[in-house]
Amino acid sequence: MKKNLTLKQIAKELEVSVSTVSKALKNSEEISEATRQKIQAFAKLYNYKPNNIALSLKNRKTKTIAVIIPEVVHHFFAMVISGIESVSNQKGYNVIICMSNESYEREVINMEMLASGSIDGFIISLSKESQEKKDYHHIKEVINQGMPVVMFDRVTREVYTDKVIIDDVLATQEAIQFFLSKERKKIAMISTPDYISVGRLRTEGYIRTLEQNDISVNEDLILRIEDETKLTEQLENLFDTQDFNALMAVNEIYAVAALKVALRRGIKVPEELNIIGFTDGIISQHSTPAISTVKQNAFKMGEISAKLLIDKLEADNEHEHYITEVIGTELLHRETTSL
Repeated sequence: MKKNLTLKQIAKELEVSVSTVSKALKNSEEISEATRQKIQAFAKLYNYKPNNIALSLKNRKTKTIAVIIPEVVHHFFAMVISGIESVSNQKGYNVIICMSNESYEREVINMEMLASGSIDGFIISLSKESQEKKDYHHIKEVINQGMPVVMFDRVTREVYTDKVIIDDVLATQEAIQFFLSKERKKIAMISTPDYISVGRLRTEGYIRTLEQNDISVNEDLILRIEDETKLTEQLENLFDTQDFNALMAVNEIYAVAALKVALRRGIKVPEELNIIGFTDGIISQHSTPAISTVKQNAFKMGEISAKLLIDKLEADNEHEHYITEVIGTELLHRETTSL
């Protein structure tokens, strides 16, 4: 048994609920004397000490939930928040919004600060740095202390909790297959580093579709953007060095940046170059020409995330049954694709 014992581990060892362990350690009269003594003795034997995440979180209801997002610049996250607030407000919950700004440290600080008693549960989309470090101890610790967490969009298999996602691989495959149906086989992919889950999965969908159609994958046509301040510079280099007649971007920021570079070079869109992005935000709808996109129902993603969390908060019985909800997508054709 590890020294840094958690409530969840004690509960598992003694075959009781986390709530029972929490109450026993607080000498609650709801728990029998025998059970209290057994739990307290076990905790003492293995040097259990509560950390800065309060032991009584599960029972101290604030009717407030926290949402931690990487950034708000993307229309996608704004719409997810709208969906979360819609359901939460109907259920009588308040919502606190925090930004990690793609920082692992900020993500940890936000969780530790709010988990000390300010909120009842978390909805989170992982920061870039958290995925790069592959360090999710702060999320696991919150869950182990009995506080529910729902992850959306950017998620990890390393944390067992409810998740709300799209099928990134399938959505990308459908877009790439459209290009191929129009005899556009020289396809560029503007993605993120592979440690970011959505970028990795969308790149996987791109590669898988080309291979299924017996088309060799040219790694030089895959541009993984590490530093967004150099996005335009890297796109210019791609257009300088590679020949392609279709382009897939993992978000609308990359799509509109690629469109801007293409138009500045006198490339005719969609006649000479087709472009498809992701999200279906305001930028995609109102750019000139309007950008074809894989529509993610971000509002619905927010609604489902909030429902899953509130259901956990209001459940009578604790359980370790986790759900992964997969939201459907739609390929919307506008002015950057040839039909």
